[in-house]
Amino acid sequence: MEIGIIGATGYSGNVLYSLLKQHPQVTKINLYGHQQTNSTTSYLDEEIPSFQGEHLPLQAFNAEKIMAENDCLFFATPAGVAKQLATPLLAADFPIIDLSGDFRLKDPAEYSKWYQQPAASAEQLAKAEYGLCEFNDHPTAAYIANPGCYATATLLGLAPLIIEHLIELKSIVVDAKSGVSGAGKKLSASSHFSFINENAWLYKLNQHKHIPEILQQMQNWDDQVQAVQFSTTLIPITRGIMATIYAQLKPGITPKQIDDVYRKHYQTKPFVRWRSTELPMIKNVTGSNYCDLGYGYNPATNVITVVSVIDNLLKGAAGQAVQNFNLMWHFPETTGLPQLPIFP
Repeated sequence: MEIGIIGATGYSGNVLYSLLKQHPQVTKINLYGHQQTNSTTSYLDEEIPSFQGEHLPLQAFNAEKIMAENDCLFFATPAGVAKQLATPLLAADFPIIDLSGDFRLKDPAEYSKWYQQPAASAEQLAKAEYGLCEFNDHPTAAYIANPGCYATATLLGLAPLIIEHLIELKSIVVDAKSGVSGAGKKLSASSHFSFINENAWLYKLNQHKHIPEILQQMQNWDDQVQAVQFSTTLIPITRGIMATIYAQLKPGITPKQIDDVYRKHYQTKPFVRWRSTELPMIKNVTGSNYCDLGYGYNPATNVITVVSVIDNLLKGAAGQAVQNFNLMWHFPETTGLPQLPIFP
């Protein structure tokens, strides 16, 4: 297959290119920029010195040319780009996997509220499928909206509890922490070494733009879900997310039932590793497409704590995108994805 990538020079795009470069079903990768004309041609190895020898030009965006040259297209772009460029591709039902948030939400008003910009039309949004792979392993849409990193860690951690109606829905609290690469490549004051080194910064309290997609998916599992208490903290590591999830169990639910439902939902899922009462750490998953889950239970408060860890650039972005690619094209789900984390 020949594959196109728009946005290969960002962090998620870098990882996506690396994965597809080693994918046994990918014979060629074509790279494109956001603009419809290029005054000068730049090359991948010039933009990313680590990719020395990958002298691929970043071509101007041309929808007809892209559809003629490729079998599938990935958007690894900031919010706002895909919805502007995808209209002719959507009209042609061309296969797309979008790592941005532009098509995750079904309600245009919700997108405008959380992303602070106009949304794609409701008709266009309806064409996209939310690609949380473990719960959408037989995609039927041509347009796959790859989930956000915080959303992936949180939803995988909560899914069995909500689907099996084991917790009091109003009690859910999520305390999520992320490495600096989650903010993307664009410079900001909070990504400076002198700011985040030996520091921890709680930001966008209950305002992070992944919250509405978390709620949307939770409501698909149980329409009684109304809200979630959600905090995000930047910590001084390069990559990784730890979502610590608290919820009160319904009366009569036992720890064994908790263990059983997680095993039931994830025993056939190759990229979710249930560790039971062994609480996972970020190093367990760095450089891999795994989500590791573990839990603790406090009988004094009847509160369960679920810890969910992922690599934000892999399971939280490019790795899940390749997983969605495999599912879309009926390849084995693990094709082209690392089988072991990086350790140490």
